[in-house]
Amino acid sequence: MAPEVAPIQLPRAPEPTEVRVWTRALAIGTRLQPIAFVVIAIAAPVALALSLLPLRGQIPSATVALGLAVLVSAVAAIGSRLPAAVAAVSAALSFDGFYTQPYGSVSISNPGDVETTVLLLVGGLIVGQLSARNRAHRRRISQSSDNLSRIQAVAEMLAVGADPHDVVAAVAAELQDILGLRSCWFDTSFPDAVGPMIERNGDVSWGRIWWGFDTLGLPGKPISLGVENQHHRLGRFVLLAEAGTRVSQQQLLAAVTLADQAGTALGVEAVPA
Repeated sequence: MAPEVAPIQLPRAPEPTEVRVWTRALAIGTRLQPIAFVVIAIAAPVALALSLLPLRGQIPSATVALGLAVLVSAVAAIGSRLPAAVAAVSAALSFDGFYTQPYGSVSISNPGDVETTVLLLVGGLIVGQLSARNRAHRRRISQSSDNLSRIQAVAEMLAVGADPHDVVAAVAAELQDILGLRSCWFDTSFPDAVGPMIERNGDVSWGRIWWGFDTLGLPGKPISLGVENQHHRLGRFVLLAEAGTRVSQQQLLAAVTLADQAGTALGVEAVPA
């Protein structure tokens, strides 16, 4: 028979108005950031081409193309694949329109300029893809290290026999931080209505629907993360996120591991001395 577990209800901390406003402003800024990068990717090559226009008859067109290629590389280094691709197209069109004859037209009369324009476009696209791939790889490595340090910190609390309430509170704080939540708390009760839930494989379900968190982000409704010990349900963490908060499956799997650690702490408390 499964051991009886004393109810543990952590009070939900009040959320100050200033924190809510700041969190929402940050979420809006995060959503607008990709749009800002695209606008910069369009405008930056055009601005550079126009700034060099007075020197059109004094510097070789290849030098201008090289400058535009460097600019595309800079955009690729700070943006994602889309801004890099947009910057490459914008740079090629700017070079074509301002530095190949006939000027102000997409047509090119000099075969050498055709090659330069094509190389500028293709090179920019390749650099953008490689930069985005390398940046994503570095981000995954950094995220893995961060997740491991959080799990290790809770494991150390378990190792020294910390109070289960403290472990659960620590896990709630780690979950709030790792998933960018508005708030998070532990509850021994379960909702009557079916709501969104983080599964053990790191997916998010809502009843019979698999929620596309990788494209839609987290839902704005309370999300349940079950806490178990030896297949006995002890409760759940209730997660509140801004609708559309982007998370990775790696982060969700780390959240499941943290919830398991909370279950271990509660299970130890339930075992009679």
